[in-house]
Order: sequence, then structure tokens, then C-alpha cells
Amino acid sequence: MYSREVGDEILEFGVSGKLIMNLLVMYDRQTDSLWSQMLGKAVRGPLEGTELEYVPALMTTWSDWKSRHPQTQAIVKGYKGNRDPYSSYYSSQSAGVRGETRTDDRLQTKQFVIGVDAGLATMAFPFSELNREPVANAQVGELPVLVVFDAGNANGVAYSRRVGDRVLTFESASNDKLRDLETGTLWSSFEGDATEGPLAGERLDRVKSSIVFWFAWKDFHPETAIYEAGR
Repeated sequence: MYSREVGDEILEFGVSGKLIMNLLVMYDRQTDSLWSQMLGKAVRGPLEGTELEYVPALMTTWSDWKSRHPQTQAIVKGYKGNRDPYSSYYSSQSAGVRGETRTDDRLQTKQFVIGVDAGLATMAFPFSELNREPVANAQVGELPVLVVFDAGNANGVAYSRRVGDRVLTFESASNDKLRDLETGTLWSSFEGDATEGPLAGERLDRVKSSIVFWFAWKDFHPETAIYEAGR
């Protein structure tokens, strides 16, 4: 998710019908610039090189979101049936419409990953590894990162582990709580708020991340590292 505000203007976006390495290309109606969904950047047109501001979001089930935010409003557009029209695509080995741009068999083509972009470095957190270690403390380039995974709803979030002038290490405290080992403070797993303990009132900063197929992530980030549980 990105902010539509660029400079002092609010842009309106549409679907261009084009693809870059199998992923959606948007256009803005003000300048007709083309924007990469994955990069959040204009790749052609008057605004080429301009980056949109990343807005943290949670990709999850409706029931999970509703339980967390009972007063939420929803926009319902497009397909309204009970069957997922893409179920056969998920189970196939095809890599998008155009196939893979780069060959990298470190992971299975359609393994889901949480791709973390720390600016100068990236790391893919495979769902298979996060199933084993749903609270993952890692280092992505110069950035100490925490990834929290919910296997039941197939969602996850990425945070910076740096709070003030210290770097924290986290473990699971309960179903929806984390504990940092340095101070014993309790944190909300998917909101990032410190709720009880010496750091109560602090909040973890979200890091730019995407839940995406491996083939799409490594096509855009060929130098990406891969997280391994227990290391």
C-alpha cells in the first residue's frame, strides 16, 4: 500500500494493463506516468524515478481483520462469488503470465515469502521457515528486523527491532503478544505497540515488506538473501 500524495498533489491511479516481470503496472491520471506495483516507483513518464511513500498494511483474512477492528468499513468490488477464481493458478507451477525473468532455484517457484526491503538490502522470509519460527529476529543489511507470522491466517508483518538507542530481541509471549528479552516488555504482535512493562507506550516502526511469490520477489530483487530459521 502506498500514499497517493506526491509533493503537493494527490494522484489518482488506474490499471494500465501492462506488466513488468508479471506484476501490475499502474498509471496516474494526472501525468500518465507508469508505476511499478512492487517498487512503488514511476518507471516511465514525467514522474519517472519518483517514489511513493510506503504505507504499512496487513494482508489477512476478513474474519481476522474484523476481530481486530470490529468497527471497520469495507469496500467490496469485483468478484463476489464464494470460489477463488485463481485456485488453479496457485496449485500450478506456472510463473505468472510471462514466466520467470531470472532463474533462481533456492526456493520453489511459488513458495510464498514475506519480502523485506531495507533499502540497500533485501531478504525473503519463506512461509516454510516462518512456520517453524513465527517470531524471527534477523539482520537485513544494516537494519535489525523482526518478522512476526500468523500461520492460521497466512499473514505477517515486519518491524525494525531498533527502539531509541537499543536493539531488542523478541520471543513469543502468548497468542498475540511478544516479549523483548532485554526489558521484558510485552508488545502487540501485529500492532507493534508496547502494552506492559518498562517500554510501555513505545511502538515498533514497520519496515517495507510484501507477501509475494518467490519468483516475483527474486525477479525484482535478484541479490536477495533468504532467511533460515534457527540461524
